[in-house]
Amino acid sequence: MSAFTPDKILDLVINHPIVPVFYHPDGAHAQAIVQACYDGGLRVFEFTNRGEKALSVFTDLIPYVRQHCPDMAMGIGTILTPEDAERFLDVGADFVVQPVTTAAVGDVCRARGVSWMPAGSTLNEIYQATQLGADLVKVFPGNVVGPDFIKAIKGPMPGLKLMVTGGVEPTIDSLSAWFRSGVTAVGIGSQLFSGQGLSPDALRDRVASLVQLVATFVPKSA
Repeated sequence: MSAFTPDKILDLVINHPIVPVFYHPDGAHAQAIVQACYDGGLRVFEFTNRGEKALSVFTDLIPYVRQHCPDMAMGIGTILTPEDAERFLDVGADFVVQPVTTAAVGDVCRARGVSWMPAGSTLNEIYQATQLGADLVKVFPGNVVGPDFIKAIKGPMPGLKLMVTGGVEPTIDSLSAWFRSGVTAVGIGSQLFSGQGLSPDALRDRVASLVQLVATFVPKSA
């Protein structure tokens, strides 16, 4: 069962708007990565269902996070079917992220009282996701649509809460462009963890500097 309500997840995303997007088949390495991100100040983490060991690694990761990173919401990404959603929710996923919008996955999350983050890359897809009950919609792939797309769609629908993933770089220029365009949060994948021999301490420090940078974009009322 999730340790966080959907409202709490949304609050965490708004106030800690960098979401690591990560998969690794080695459980100990995954734990070290999550710990470094937590120690650096992140509070929302997306582990992706992109390998045959995803479920087993995630199953072991959940109790580790509950003990060592108690304020971290641990979600599962790259979920395409309701069956996969059920499997990861059964072992404790706090939220579910999709690269598409599948109503059946949304139904599972709603029935389980868990936050659901579907994805779209057009205004119609994003709107339909909100009509199916999504409070936060993933915009993917971000590198294809670009920050100007976010600015444009926020015109007719200023209340949209969007998390862009794909092509977001851990740099001041990239993060500034996305947050100034109106996104609620960004998901950062491999580029966050790049660098030959990047140690957990180095990752923690990288994350801490990004958290400090992005803090200027968090709404003061949040």
